[in-house]
Amino acid sequence: MFLAAKVILVLVLLFSVQLNAQVVRPSSFNRYAALGAYSKNFSDIFSATSNQAALASLKTGAFGVYGEKRFMLQELSNYTAIVAVPTSSGTFGLQVDYFGSTFFNATELGIIYARKITEVVEVGAKFNYHTVRIAGYGNVSAMNFDVGAIFHLTEKLYSGIHIYNPSGSKLGKIGTEKLESIYTCGLGYEASERLFISTEIIKHEDQPVGVIAGMQYNLHAKVFIRGGICTNNDNGYAGVGVNIGFGRVDLSTAYHPQIGFTPGISLLFNFKKLAEE
Repeated sequence: MFLAAKVILVLVLLFSVQLNAQVVRPSSFNRYAALGAYSKNFSDIFSATSNQAALASLKTGAFGVYGEKRFMLQELSNYTAIVAVPTSSGTFGLQVDYFGSTFFNATELGIIYARKITEVVEVGAKFNYHTVRIAGYGNVSAMNFDVGAIFHLTEKLYSGIHIYNPSGSKLGKIGTEKLESIYTCGLGYEASERLFISTEIIKHEDQPVGVIAGMQYNLHAKVFIRGGICTNNDNGYAGVGVNIGFGRVDLSTAYHPQIGFTPGISLLFNFKKLAEE
C-alpha cells in the first residue's frame, strides 16, 4: 500500500497535468552526468543532454549509456543512450531517452547536430520524436526540438543558453495536451585543471525559476568527484567517476528529502583513447 502511494505521489509530481492541459516533462537525465556542458576540458558526450552545442568540441566519437532508479522505484526507471561522431561538417549524434515502466512510459528519440561557428561560438540542435504510452489507453506522440548555444567568454569562463520545445508542440492528433517548454541559461568556470564550477538558471513553463549548481574536482587523471544541488526539485546529487582505458564508469546518487534516494550508473566509451592530461 505504501509503495503504491509513493509511486502515485511521484508520478503526480513528475507528470502533473495542469489546468491548461500541459504535460510536464521529467528531466530526462540526472544533472550529475550533464555537469560539464559549459566548459572545454570537463565536457564529454553526456554534456549534450544539457546543451547539444557541447558536442561541437567533441574530440572523438563516443557512446554513453545511463540508468537510474528514481527514488528506488522500478516503476520510475530512467534510461538514456547517446552516440555522437565528430566530422569536418560538424558533430552528428543520436539520443534515446526512456522513462517509466510497461504500464506508463515516455520515450524520446532525438537526432543531434552541433557545429562550431567561430572560435568562441558553438551551436547545436536536436530534433525529437516524443511518445507517451499508458497501458490500456494507447499512446500519443509529438515532434519537437531543442536548440542551444555555448559562448567561450575567456579561456576559463563559458556561458550558454538552451531551449527545449520552443514551438510548444502538443501530443496526439487532437492536441489537447502540450509538452512544456524549458528555458536554461548556464555559466561554467574552469578554476584550475582540476576544479570546475557550474551554475544554471532553469525555467520550466508555468513553474518557478530554479537554480542548478554543481562542481567537479579531479583527484588525479583517473578519478574525479562531482556534486551539486537543484533548487527547483530540492534534489542534491553526488558521485564519483573512474577513467578506465577507452572509457569511464560513474556511480552517482541524488536525494530528495521527502521521497528518498535515486541511484544511478553511467558508462562512457570513446572510439579512440584520449590523451591523459
